[in-house]
Amino acid sequence: MSGYINTLLFGIYPYIALVVLILGTAIRYDREQYGWRSGSSQLLRRRQLIWGSVLFHVGVLVIFFGHLVGLLTPIAIFDALGISHGAKQLLAIVAGGVAGVMAIIGASLLVHRRLFDARVRANSSTTDTLIIILLWIQLALGLMTIPVSMQHLDGEEMVKFMSWAQGIFTFNFEASSHILEVSFIFKAHLFLGLTILLLFPFTRLVHMLSVPLGFFWRPGYQVVRERNHRAQPTRLPAAE
Repeated sequence: MSGYINTLLFGIYPYIALVVLILGTAIRYDREQYGWRSGSSQLLRRRQLIWGSVLFHVGVLVIFFGHLVGLLTPIAIFDALGISHGAKQLLAIVAGGVAGVMAIIGASLLVHRRLFDARVRANSSTTDTLIIILLWIQLALGLMTIPVSMQHLDGEEMVKFMSWAQGIFTFNFEASSHILEVSFIFKAHLFLGLTILLLFPFTRLVHMLSVPLGFFWRPGYQVVRERNHRAQPTRLPAAE
């Protein structure tokens, strides 16, 4: 990949994706709050949905926070904690691999359900189907990076991605140069990830931002039924 295309895809495109993500999400929340939901189809095929949803969401959450911490934590912090690049690379491979397998199994169940169940398909929008397929492809690409990562157990390849991600958020316009020479499979994974961020505000993925965390610390309520003593039944007089 030439330096110009690399800069375009991984030096400029990330900012386009992030701007659309932030502004698009804010505008949608302001204008379409009633559409801010996942649109559950649980009543149509419940068991497959539960298994697929649990595996997918647990796996994706582990992957998301793993990427967030792994890519955006300054390298100096890992060095100060005595965590070598190789150890971090191995942890990412094992934890990411397990979570990725869970997530792609769940995503496969959800894709199968959405494409091959006539009732679910009839109640699904085009964007619903598109986004779950894109997520499945993204998970598959992520798993495909593991064999390549196994060839770089010294962790230096991961340092390149950390330098790129941190460079993007610190407005280092040379950030894309850090990943100029990495494997194509990594670049495909990064590009699709940025594209999913770009599409985020226009899909059901926005429900991720509506997790009801307040539910866990809200005050408890107790329903009490009060007996009404004011209305006493009238006793009829005995017949003479």
